[in-house]
Amino acid sequence: MMIYEQFDTPVGVLTIAADHDGLRHIEFPCNRHPVVRAGWASGTSAVLDDARRQLLEYFAGRRRHFDLPLCPRGTVFQLRVWQVLADIPFGRTWSYQQLAQACGNANAMRAVGAANGRNPLPIVLPCHRVIGADGSLTGFGGGIETKAALLRLEGALR
Repeated sequence: MMIYEQFDTPVGVLTIAADHDGLRHIEFPCNRHPVVRAGWASGTSAVLDDARRQLLEYFAGRRRHFDLPLCPRGTVFQLRVWQVLADIPFGRTWSYQQLAQACGNANAMRAVGAANGRNPLPIVLPCHRVIGADGSLTGFGGGIETKAALLRLEGALR
């Protein structure tokens, strides 16, 4: 069963969801790829409590890394991309080409971009740190304004 809760943050109300395996979703108020919430129940759990606390610490500038049991669902390729996202340092950005290289295939920029856009755990798996090769803030599931806000919070964007 998927348990979820919602809470206010500087980028709007976040929805976080977890099951017995770990944290499965973090959603912004507006998502390019919204999750079907059939069968979800409002509630709380230790995982959700930890996720909310750590996310609020992040927004308060007191957390740079997350220590949560993560359980994203996706293809083998998507899972690899999402795993590599965790290697992008706080306050830094990578281009899609850098991300593709780190995933082991420098020619897979479009596929990496598509997987990045489907990341179910933004912020914790920091897809907002991936930008265009020219430094532009390209696509983000929570909106470009949210991406810019997250990068400003981390000092990667002035």
